[in-house]
Amino acid sequence: MSDNPLFKRTIHKHEVPSRFLPEGSRSIRVYLPPGFQQWISYPVVYCQDGEDFFNFGRIATHSQRLILEEGWDPFIIVGVDVDKKLRTSEYTPDGDRYSLYTRFFAEELIPWVESQYPVRDVPDQRILAGDSLGGAISLSLALLYPSLFNRIISLSGAYYDSYVAQIRHSASLDHLKLWMCVGLQENAFATDRGTFDFVELNRSAVRLLEEKGAKLRYVEKDGEHKWGFWQQEIPEALGTFLGPAPLE
Repeated sequence: MSDNPLFKRTIHKHEVPSRFLPEGSRSIRVYLPPGFQQWISYPVVYCQDGEDFFNFGRIATHSQRLILEEGWDPFIIVGVDVDKKLRTSEYTPDGDRYSLYTRFFAEELIPWVESQYPVRDVPDQRILAGDSLGGAISLSLALLYPSLFNRIISLSGAYYDSYVAQIRHSASLDHLKLWMCVGLQENAFATDRGTFDFVELNRSAVRLLEEKGAKLRYVEKDGEHKWGFWQQEIPEALGTFLGPAPLE
């Protein structure tokens, strides 16, 4: 099977130029599905912590299997890398680089990808995915840019007070659809901002999102705040939006 070009797993790497980011560009990696054709348009998943999603989450491997063995319609994945030293500053609403990163993402990254690849350019065909702070910034981007994003995958989202305030200040969120999970062993996880009960952070966010009209699939199960847990959840998360029984 591996000799057939139809089944080849293709990942391209790029530097996306930026006027907003001080470095002047950001590294991304793009997974193209088996049988990729430039003249077909595809749904697209945008991952925060792109390097981790590909290396530790094995999202390209999962996707290849789901498309080839489960018969899912093909889709493209864009992983957006982050410098771990700058991650909190870029991903949290009170961070020094938050406005630079969110503007880069919405105003530069999305147009660049859509000019280079045949991805669909409507909100319900763009999915934002992230783990921990990456899950929270994915929701945050959807709140900032509702005309661009309304589909979220959140793996153990770090819903600190600054994100909760964004949800509270939002009007109706009945256009939003989310898949969220948290591990039951994440009830005392040490972060650079203190030790948090991620189970309660996610339960509180879910209650607030549902009050605002968002549609959710929310999962709690045994798991720790690490990729060993999240990697196993990626197929279910993707299936919420791309599988045979999407969230209605």
